[in-house]
Amino acid sequence: MAAVTALSLTACSPSDGEEADQPLPTSASDFAPATTCKAPSSARVRIEGGTFIMGSDVVYAEEGPERQTTVGGFWIDPHEVTNRQFAEFVEATGYKSVAEKPVDPAQFGVPVEQIPPFMLEPGSAVFTPPERPSRNYGDWWEYVPGANWQKPYGPDGPDAQPSQPVVHLAWDDMRAFAEWKGGRIPTEAEWEYAASGGAEKYTEQPDPRLANSWQGVFPVVNEGSDGFKGIAPVGCFKPNAYGLYDMVGNVWEVTADYFRPGHDPADRDNPRGPSENAAYDPLNPGFASRVMKGGSYLCAPNYCQRYRPESRQGRDAGLGASNVGFRLAYDSAAPE
Repeated sequence: MAAVTALSLTACSPSDGEEADQPLPTSASDFAPATTCKAPSSARVRIEGGTFIMGSDVVYAEEGPERQTTVGGFWIDPHEVTNRQFAEFVEATGYKSVAEKPVDPAQFGVPVEQIPPFMLEPGSAVFTPPERPSRNYGDWWEYVPGANWQKPYGPDGPDAQPSQPVVHLAWDDMRAFAEWKGGRIPTEAEWEYAASGGAEKYTEQPDPRLANSWQGVFPVVNEGSDGFKGIAPVGCFKPNAYGLYDMVGNVWEVTADYFRPGHDPADRDNPRGPSENAAYDPLNPGFASRVMKGGSYLCAPNYCQRYRPESRQGRDAGLGASNVGFRLAYDSAAPE
């Protein structure tokens, strides 16, 4: 770990006044970065079709079985959709995200008087570090009224930074942006193929020059030896062999496929995942979750070994979170 800590990020520079030895985060706002990075190009990247081994039989059962999978060619964004890009969409259309709208009590499935009043206010799920070690995710996730893509740490926290990935979006928000941009949400197979970059599979935590993950004991000790204790602006880490940034770590990325634990071994040619009726998420039963990929800055070896292209979990389509974003895929090159 000492050798890892000594590594620096070639594309990042600490802002004035930032100290190397900072106190441990005690609130959601403590994860706001104080680092700037050179912005990468936003030009679409062509991914030629091909065949690869999708999935993993090594770490989590829901990632298997491994099977040979073929995908056709497509284009994909080199980085996650940023706050700047989403703000352009909002300015052009007047769009209001799900987290900014009143909550429909009917989605809870219980009488309205049983619902805590704050849960009916517009808001989103924000990572808030607990006071003591825990392995219960409910101890560090908090529904915060007023949290949304513009105020990612809640109404009293700092504003969203233009160069950071946009978060706190629901599936309908991502789809609306994709339609406006002339793109689409990539399938799980497309995303994993692009994320792998033709490299060998791995299980160890990535070198901090390559991905933004959690160094230390999650969820209470975050050493930040990769330069960040929270979300990083896009372009702060080295791209993969296809020129794609942050395909693992930083923020989870939502894909178009519905989630069900495990892969269908027979679904090998441009797979699209299960149908909505066949979808099942053990952590969110009763709702059809989407697959999210690649892990986030909250992934650490002692709890969440998700910093790999094969990693996958279900994502509630109706609720955003402070560590979940997306990028777009396209069926054609950008217009001249």
